[in-house]
Amino acid sequence: MKFPYLLFDADDTLFDFPKAAARAFSAMCRSNGVPDTLDTRALYHRINQELWAAFDRGEVSKDYVTLERFVRFFQALKLPRDPDKCNRDYLTALGAGVYPLPHAEAVCRELVRRGHKLYIVTNAVASVQRSRLQGSVFADLITDAFISEDAGASKPDPAYYAYVRSRIPGLTPENGLVIGDSLSTDIRGANNAGLPCCWYNPAGKARPEDLRIDYEIRDLRELLDIV
Repeated sequence: MKFPYLLFDADDTLFDFPKAAARAFSAMCRSNGVPDTLDTRALYHRINQELWAAFDRGEVSKDYVTLERFVRFFQALKLPRDPDKCNRDYLTALGAGVYPLPHAEAVCRELVRRGHKLYIVTNAVASVQRSRLQGSVFADLITDAFISEDAGASKPDPAYYAYVRSRIPGLTPENGLVIGDSLSTDIRGANNAGLPCCWYNPAGKARPEDLRIDYEIRDLRELLDIV
């Protein structure tokens, strides 16, 4: 066994986050009388992406992002709504949205059968991620989940991975592998921490030149031959 310790990102690696987010957005709109159209979805998505990019750069906090996206969204729409309530409604619905990506469950079950220890490494909102994990097919497969809010640091900060390594006895750069879809957080984070990484790249995007990518897969089943 080459990598007994496997550190998985959650959203867009194991979970279908766009599907969950789209349904949560619709639920929020229904609960608060907000137009649910292609234009409003595109506006929210743009604002949300801009704020999460700022979070990844360490410029703002996660709490700021989750509330401010709705503040800016309703300001742009000139729609008088309570951003705090809409955020709570959205996060509640998001926490209930559990949609595994193709082959994710089968791959994880096979990995556990082979004796691997599986962990979640995520920057997601803690309450949402815990709810989704507890209600998912992965609940009995994941040894532990490390959420940035608990760590006091976020991917790709080396301090986040220092927190993770302090809580996984035996994890070393020789026996652990980070698996994720995000170049800016998962792969750069693994680079910063000196850990091997596997880029989950189902869309076949071009490889960047400024990052070390030890393995690249387009289908999660390919992971079985690597580890």
